[in-house]
Amino acid sequence: MALKVDLSGRVALVTGGGRGVGRGISESLLAAGAEVVICGRSEPEALPEAEGRRAHFCAADVRELDQIEALCAFAEDRFGRLDVLVNNAGGAPAAEAASASPRFHESILRLNLIAPLHLSQRANRTMQTQEEGGVVLFITSVSALRPSPGTAAYGAAKAALHSLTQSLAVEWAPRVRLMSVAAGMVKTEQSELHYGDAEGVAAVSETVPLGRMAEPRDVGDACAFLASPLASYASGSVLLLHGGGEPPAFLSAAVNTKS
Repeated sequence: MALKVDLSGRVALVTGGGRGVGRGISESLLAAGAEVVICGRSEPEALPEAEGRRAHFCAADVRELDQIEALCAFAEDRFGRLDVLVNNAGGAPAAEAASASPRFHESILRLNLIAPLHLSQRANRTMQTQEEGGVVLFITSVSALRPSPGTAAYGAAKAALHSLTQSLAVEWAPRVRLMSVAAGMVKTEQSELHYGDAEGVAAVSETVPLGRMAEPRDVGDACAFLASPLASYASGSVLLLHGGGEPPAFLSAAVNTKS
């Protein structure tokens, strides 16, 4: 029998699922057969679609507890269940840690760590009552695993999610599985804001061993697999999705020294 990622009959909630990486995740889950609910502070111009099916939108700021409750209730009232939560919403503008305000740091931690924790706690409440349980995924970053100059609080928050994944995988087992997906550089509609113009994006892409940045659907397909029965024994760990990582800096330094 051929292996197939099949999420038919499953209901997935993707935070920030209308654009960038979140949109790729939504499209992959739809393609695998899931009903998908996305959220954001404003509705995207076009909802994610795949295989002739479209995501459902619920306006929500995941930093607010009452809106978390309303978001989960929206999915549960419409579909009667909640099987997959993908904590994707997050991010941080660049700021030097020495000069950033305490309020700035608190806001970054609130969005990238506290909000996913609160939402996961709420989703777990429902998943624990379901015979088939559920899956909680955290979209993290390689910034959690290496220095993150300019986004120190963001990197720290993502690293904390890795610890959270391990702890909750023990607390909420066996009914609920938890995994983190640590993404490297992903080519989105905002790539040029981070890496310069198209030439800059191409130059940065060449530093990746696989020769390109990830596409949003690369992250999405990994999430679809982890949410499926094919990954039923995966819990409490981190999937590195970075195209081979970053070549050690000393290698280029050694080459330059020889030349």
